[in-house]
Amino acid sequence: MAMKTRVEAVLNVGLRIPSIMLLEVLYRWDVSSFFQKIQRSSLNNNPLFQYKYIALYLHYVGYILSLVLLTLPRQHLVQLYLYVLTALLLFAGHQLSRDYVRGELDSGYEGPLYLEPLSMNRFTTALIGQVVVCTLCSCVMQTKQIWLFSAHLLPLVARLCLVPLETIVFINRFAMIFTGLEVLYFIASNLLVPYNLAKTAYRELVQVVEVYGLLALGMSLWNQLVLPVLFMCFWLVLFALQIYTYFSTRDQPPSRERLLFLFLTSIAECCSTPYSLLGLVFTVSFVALGVLTLCKFYLQGYRAFMNDNAMHRGMTEGITLLILAVQTGLIELQVIHRAFLLSIILFIVVASILQSMLEIADPIVLALGASRDKSLWKHFRAVSLCLFLLVFPAYMAYMICQFFRMDFWLLIIISSSILTSLQVLGTLLIYVLFMVEEFRKAPVENMDEVIYCVNGTYRLLEFLVAVCVVAYGVSETLFGEWTVMGSTIILVHSYYNVWLRAQLGWQSFLLRRDAVHKIQSMPTASTLQLQQHNDICSICFQDMKSAVITPCSHFFHATCLKKWLYVQETCPLCHGQLKSQLQPTSSPAAVTQAAPPANQDPAEVEQEKSEPQVELDTEEGTQAENTPPTKISAEPELEMDSPSGSSKAQPKECDVVAEGSTGPAGDIDDENDDDDSGGSCSKSDVH
Repeated sequence: MAMKTRVEAVLNVGLRIPSIMLLEVLYRWDVSSFFQKIQRSSLNNNPLFQYKYIALYLHYVGYILSLVLLTLPRQHLVQLYLYVLTALLLFAGHQLSRDYVRGELDSGYEGPLYLEPLSMNRFTTALIGQVVVCTLCSCVMQTKQIWLFSAHLLPLVARLCLVPLETIVFINRFAMIFTGLEVLYFIASNLLVPYNLAKTAYRELVQVVEVYGLLALGMSLWNQLVLPVLFMCFWLVLFALQIYTYFSTRDQPPSRERLLFLFLTSIAECCSTPYSLLGLVFTVSFVALGVLTLCKFYLQGYRAFMNDNAMHRGMTEGITLLILAVQTGLIELQVIHRAFLLSIILFIVVASILQSMLEIADPIVLALGASRDKSLWKHFRAVSLCLFLLVFPAYMAYMICQFFRMDFWLLIIISSSILTSLQVLGTLLIYVLFMVEEFRKAPVENMDEVIYCVNGTYRLLEFLVAVCVVAYGVSETLFGEWTVMGSTIILVHSYYNVWLRAQLGWQSFLLRRDAVHKIQSMPTASTLQLQQHNDICSICFQDMKSAVITPCSHFFHATCLKKWLYVQETCPLCHGQLKSQLQPTSSPAAVTQAAPPANQDPAEVEQEKSEPQVELDTEEGTQAENTPPTKISAEPELEMDSPSGSSKAQPKECDVVAEGSTGPAGDIDDENDDDDSGGSCSKSDVH
């Protein structure tokens, strides 16, 4: 079944290529110019010129037939090609019969065949050929009535019966007329088949449009006709024919310098019509897809095909080529001008492919540098690809500057290659920093700042390149030739490559500055607090030798929390807003008392907060058992020390005004008539 499916897919594409070739020929053939040339080269009463309008009608009929052949279902298309093949076989049989009769007339021998070896050889050869033709026709038409295709055997039978040669000529003509009548009868009997097919197709199209819409119809035709593969195969056949024609007319092979020119001129010859231009667009798309797939396979092996990115399918390069070709009027130019313009367009396409390769390689290279993978082969593949992406775009920019004069458009073209090289250089520097940190077996201080500086440096270089391009374009517009298209390109380039980049860079700087200020406003945990906390950083899962304490009493590495604050302004654990909670802390001890242990249940913490205790310290270290009830507020703890140091001192009742009372919050009544306890309760005793 798999082999059958593949064969059907190949037939579905291969059998439709002739229809596009016919469209290509009809588009290139100018009927009016053709008849004007005939009129100038011949007499005024040339009969061909009289049938000019008939030829024009046939020209349009050819367009219709080509479109019909292009859109026929595969089963009907295969059947049509079988009919055409049968007609060609019948024509071959007629040619064999005519050649045999001519040979017999030239020899002039009318005697028995077995007496003349040459006549016997001619008869045997013609007989074998006619039998093969009849057998093939019956197999192709899937019929056992082989006599329907054996009319060309009549001259051979007549020669075997010693019929005169003049009579054999008439018998051969009769066989040809009989075969033609058979073909006409077959065509007449199937004359309504195209009408029935068109009627059925129209009914199905109407149903699909009513149920699913025009978009679904277009997608269905796109998938059934396999248009990208079809146009790619058509263009490759056209390109191969162009190369074959060139080498068949040249006795000596071209030099190495002319190979590039031959390649460009051949491509220029194969994109002179809209059909061949579409073929070139789809061919470039598939070539870009193959290069990007090979890039992913080179970096990751078979794992690269598990997560396929829809953005790296080569369609961007094909669409870029199509837009540039339509904008510049590529198909309307002469071949030599078209070749030079194609060199620039293909340069842009190659630069886009290199940028897509960088988008694939950048996260893989950085992840490989940050991981602890010690596979030298993986590192070699990543570094070698980055070196290629670093050198090749710069070499392309240098070579195109050697062929063309520098202007605004050329500067825009080569700026993409320069930016690609700069981005690859930044990726390699960050990779080297990661590898240095790995070889040191210890984290490098302020590594994040170093990486930010590296990224900021090559981003600044990209920005400067964009500014230079805009400045050059503005100067050329002011002091040179002003065009609407040039001014539009300058405005678009200024907005996307200058303004947006500057805005994003400034926002990144502000985010980092705010994060640094937030980290500096947080208290730093002491050694005792880290020992009491006895936990790891919840961001990097590493031990904490130093940490900062958030207002929600969570411990983190300062660098880890700063990276987190680049993304969002919430606590990584409780997701509380750190922006509004950042207040100066009075003392580290208060933060220590408020911070719960890392391994303590939150329910227990809430219970302890709702049930505070009162600790009494006496000189003898004893605690009063019969203590009267004490009114307290919702403070975590209340400690009272006896100032007199007496072992008989009893705690005095303190009336703490709770929230919601009419008195001032936290006001403590120090007036007391009972002096027997020997102690007092003051504001300083409430923590």
